[in-house]
Amino acid sequence: MKVTVENKKGLNKDLKVFVDKKTMNTYMDEKYEEIKSSVNLKGFRPGKVPREILKRQFGKAVFNEVLDKVLKDTSTKALEENKIKPAGQPKLDLKIYGEDKDLEYIISVTELPKVEVKSIENIKFDNYSVKIDEKETDKRINEIAKNQPNFKESKLDSKAKEGDLVIFDYNATVDEKTFKGGEGKNTQLTLGKDLFLKGFDNQLIGVKKNDEKIVEATLPENFPEKNLVGKKAKFNCKIITIKNPESTKVNDEFAKNLGAKDLKDLKSIVTKQINDEYKNSLDRLSKNQILKEIEKFKVNEIPKNLIDEEIKILSQGMSDEDAKKSRNNFEEVAKKRIKVGLILNEFGEQNKIKVSEQELQAEVQKQLKMMPGQEKMVMDFYQKNPSALASLRGTVYEDKIINLIKEKAQSNNKEISKEEAEKILKQSQNQEQSFDEKIETKKAKTKKVIAKKSAPKSTKAKVSRKKTKKVSKK
Repeated sequence: MKVTVENKKGLNKDLKVFVDKKTMNTYMDEKYEEIKSSVNLKGFRPGKVPREILKRQFGKAVFNEVLDKVLKDTSTKALEENKIKPAGQPKLDLKIYGEDKDLEYIISVTELPKVEVKSIENIKFDNYSVKIDEKETDKRINEIAKNQPNFKESKLDSKAKEGDLVIFDYNATVDEKTFKGGEGKNTQLTLGKDLFLKGFDNQLIGVKKNDEKIVEATLPENFPEKNLVGKKAKFNCKIITIKNPESTKVNDEFAKNLGAKDLKDLKSIVTKQINDEYKNSLDRLSKNQILKEIEKFKVNEIPKNLIDEEIKILSQGMSDEDAKKSRNNFEEVAKKRIKVGLILNEFGEQNKIKVSEQELQAEVQKQLKMMPGQEKMVMDFYQKNPSALASLRGTVYEDKIINLIKEKAQSNNKEISKEEAEKILKQSQNQEQSFDEKIETKKAKTKKVIAKKSAPKSTKAKVSRKKTKKVSKK
């Protein structure tokens, strides 16, 4: 294979690739040997079909498969040898090709620009840590305790009131007839929450231990017995006991019930949780500071095809007229995003940042925890949508890059209070209403641009020749 670079115009290059006839024939020989052992033709034993017969029967298909393979192998190698990273799919223009002929073609490619990443180490950003006051931790723990009340048994003649826990057995009928699901033992209701049937709780207010009470309620739409939906049922309730709520004591036993070693350990856990809540938001501010600084970096030329692709994404859902009016603004946003993507990707490549399968699966698990009860749906989504999994990989990749930048850049470490953190976050929300962020809000499908990494694994020829079916090995 011989490669010569022609017609250099900025980032656009033409590469002329020449593969001699002898090499092409070698590829053809290998392909015929491959199909010879598997093709079954009447009158010939397997593996004994003469080449001329194979050529007459499959010649065109064999040549086209060989041509596709040679174009893929040689174009990829030509780009790698010339250290060209394509910004998009290269175009191939066949000049000379055919059976028992040399192969000559032109690769027209737009390459990614060279970018400088040394300046990243000079970036300055604020790195926040939040000091949580002990009172804030105690307040959070008391809120947890409040939502986990204890109950103690009431006096024998005590009447049930709102907030009490009533434990009862019941038998229910519709039109004087029992029905499936109309019986319950040791049913527990906290009066006032209305969690059983609408209006059921209120009818138990005032009952005492050992009372019997008829409660009427309409069966809901989600009742399993569909023929009873919307009908009024009578519940004959036998009150077993009534319990009054009492404040949960915040002590070591309470902490252990929540999975902590003791109260001191619980306070430490809750303090960290509160800190993490603010840290995640503040880390995003730090990341935005870094990205804004990277936007200021100089890149001499940005490939037009990447700009056009990004503008197309930004204008999704808009009419052609509105998209045309907004093109200039979109173009500025597109250039910034592409530039940031190019620089981040180059920094990632230079520092050999990779995303392992373990890291990707850990991120998937994190997504599952964020949607309790819908784990199967989320898992199915990623399994059936490779592009979604690739997007998730891109997110992990970018996060790893940003974290490494934070290590290398110049951080201004600030320890702030919870109140200061809230003030900073509120200010940032008001200040971040630039044109870029408005587009992000308006366009749900807008995605970030991360430059394509290295040369493509496969390069398909875009040529005007008829497709032929592959060789049938029957």
